[in-house]
Amino acid sequence: MQIETIDRRTIQESDARAIAELLVSIWPKPGRTVETRTEELLNYWRDYKGAEAQFPRSFVVRENGRLVAHADASPRTIKVPGHDLTVLALARVCTTPETRGQGLGQALVKKAFDLVDNGTYPFALFQTKETVRPFYEKFGAAVAPNRFYNAQAEDPEADPFWDPVIMYYPNRGNWPAADVDINGPGW
Repeated sequence: MQIETIDRRTIQESDARAIAELLVSIWPKPGRTVETRTEELLNYWRDYKGAEAQFPRSFVVRENGRLVAHADASPRTIKVPGHDLTVLALARVCTTPETRGQGLGQALVKKAFDLVDNGTYPFALFQTKETVRPFYEKFGAAVAPNRFYNAQAEDPEADPFWDPVIMYYPNRGNWPAADVDINGPGW
């Protein structure tokens, strides 16, 4: 298995479309088409000006030229009491139904968490379902004890995440114990 890294600042339309097709097939939503997802992928990170090591990227695996697994690893600056903290926002980890159980998701998550292990980010932060929680705990992730909010939202006190389990990696170090403003919409 070969894991490719796609720089989201310079993503090509063919890669954006391949990722969009996978995401729309895994998480279909009204109004969210391959075309709209492709446009989002092409444009969202074009103007990134942050630290070079933290550039936004997608990790992907292809099988016979077809994209079959994806993980988004992007920077996100959250606000904790006393300072801002740029974390790895892990999102959209998925594989095609026919490739599940082959370790592709595990390999992509490890690749993303390597960005924390090598010091590029102090932590990764992500949401998941209770049924998937043990998958991440095997890596050394833990459930975040925090209350999360988005001060920029219409309702700043509403939970900005839609999945019930918010986790951080690694489960050691000085993860903040206070409320966390994720400083934008959930991922």
